[in-house]
Amino acid sequence: MNSSDKLGVAGEASLPGDRLGETLKSTKQTVIIEGATVRLAGDSGDGMQLAGTQLTGASTRLGNDVATFPDFPAEIRAPKGTTAGVSGFQVRFSSKQIFTPGDTLNALVAMNPAALKTNLHDLAGGGILIVNEDEFDEKSLQLSGYTANPLEDESLNEYQLIQVPMTRITREAVAEQGLSSAQADRCRNFFAMGLVYWLYGRSLEPTLNFIETKFGNKPQIAEANRRALNAGWYYGETTDAFGSSFRVDPAKLRPGKYRSLNGNKAMALGLLAAAKKCDKDLFLGTYPITPASDILHELSHHKNFGVRTFQAEDEIAAMCSTIGAAFGGLMAVTTSSGPGIALKGEALGLALMLELPMLIVNVQRGGPSTGLPTKTEQADLLQAVFGRNGEAPIPVLAARSPSDCFHVAMEAWRIAVNFMTPVIVLTDGYIANGTEPWRIPTSDELPSLKITHPEKVEGQPFYPYARNDKLARPWAIPGTEGLTHRLGGLEKQDLTGNVSYDGDNHEHMVQTRARKIANIALDIPLQEVIGPATGKLLVLSWGGTYGSCATAVDHVLQSGGSVAHAHLRYLNPLPSNLEELLNRYDQVLIPELNLGQLQTVVQAAHCKRAIPMHQVKGKPFSVQQIVQRIEEILAAEAAATC
Repeated sequence: MNSSDKLGVAGEASLPGDRLGETLKSTKQTVIIEGATVRLAGDSGDGMQLAGTQLTGASTRLGNDVATFPDFPAEIRAPKGTTAGVSGFQVRFSSKQIFTPGDTLNALVAMNPAALKTNLHDLAGGGILIVNEDEFDEKSLQLSGYTANPLEDESLNEYQLIQVPMTRITREAVAEQGLSSAQADRCRNFFAMGLVYWLYGRSLEPTLNFIETKFGNKPQIAEANRRALNAGWYYGETTDAFGSSFRVDPAKLRPGKYRSLNGNKAMALGLLAAAKKCDKDLFLGTYPITPASDILHELSHHKNFGVRTFQAEDEIAAMCSTIGAAFGGLMAVTTSSGPGIALKGEALGLALMLELPMLIVNVQRGGPSTGLPTKTEQADLLQAVFGRNGEAPIPVLAARSPSDCFHVAMEAWRIAVNFMTPVIVLTDGYIANGTEPWRIPTSDELPSLKITHPEKVEGQPFYPYARNDKLARPWAIPGTEGLTHRLGGLEKQDLTGNVSYDGDNHEHMVQTRARKIANIALDIPLQEVIGPATGKLLVLSWGGTYGSCATAVDHVLQSGGSVAHAHLRYLNPLPSNLEELLNRYDQVLIPELNLGQLQTVVQAAHCKRAIPMHQVKGKPFSVQQIVQRIEEILAAEAAATC
């Protein structure tokens, strides 16, 4: 930990111990710090995702603000010990509000040479480097591409290197459980957890409870994991390698009840809440695809709330089943990623022609084709806005953070039912897998989503394409007496819904559908700006770039720079005041994880030239990248003025 992070000194740190109620007390000095960024990395079989998830939960329980960045290998079974198989989980916890999982690491736990090689570049100089020295044998070094042992060649001198024989100590700790060497080695992630918990004053209790719940029916395994966890804690306490541990006080967050939540789970709960608010059963028709599958997994656990999940044989069937559910009067949803959305394209056009409400959730990943399936990207915006044949406008919304997925799901459904249209919701792999504290809202805080279906009126014909003031047609439930009508992909005659090949009618219906979607701009909030109302530079962002952009702009503002930030939730149609807002600033910078898709949309819509900032590396922008680009633009502007 850098000396500049040391804010004060506290007394002893007290942590709950094992299941017998023993209290573990550190006798070493505890240094108070504002926050820390820790990454655990190892082979894909080393349990790093579990370790990171538990560290996240323990930090949330302490009241810290938390942001995470899980990093999965794309290979299902990469060769053990190779860089292709490295799995990592980054956790940032702080006593202040944070929006990103951190640019650089204060501590790195590397379970093998491959983990060290692929993650060391993110560790800050002077940072804590904990390695499992038992895995740095000749074979593992060769598999990871090392020609010499980095633990012995002084290449790690700029870090606080702590070599720990994790494999040996873990095996000794669990020896009485009669496990095989392979089974004992699976407990090393709990040893690493215990050590990190000691280092940063995390309570063991949440993870001990997890062990009891997860492995309670396997007492031998449960006891081994408990012993490994405690062994890690005691190693930190008794070894001379650590002079002190650290403490991060609770953050001053908005009062309320919080839980730790990733984006996919937040999306699932948002969909469920929307269904309950409008008194509808929820239908999810989907096909498994990384990184969207966890929405299906989560919703499948809630059948007691009227949720029906259907794992279709392919993406086309998933989309068509969703259309059928919407026609039948259910809250209908389908989820996928970019390749699956491409397959759903034709049926999406049908959904638009039918003018039925439904949600299409796209958890974006690196593309095209299979691309980088476990990495993040925002390159499906043009696909969402334009990716259908014919004139087929569909509203598009994007979540900005894991917890925001909950609220975007509800807002998307509000638009879908008010305007009788499919709505596309964009998240991405970074948001979907990232975790942050989520304040649980009360029912009264959620928007009203009341739905009224038409009924038979004596003496009056039913017109399935009659429209209200929003140009939305009625949502008639099949089987309702007197409301017989038919739907399909062929163009419909205005009002009656009969098949029509008349050119004038076709143009009228195309124009009407387009106008309906455009009118949504009058039904959504005006775009807000953080920072000065006018100035030299506006940073315009969307999706998962929110945290980096917001933090970077705040940093430059604190330094006296003339910069503001606007983050778009509504991408089609764009907010009605966006053009006026853009014109208040001399220049506009658009950072996005693609080659300029929002830039293309904004420039086409408002003829406002924007400065692009692109990255397609499968990972989010760092705050420093955006700060540097902002400062370059402001410096160039100042030089030109002079």
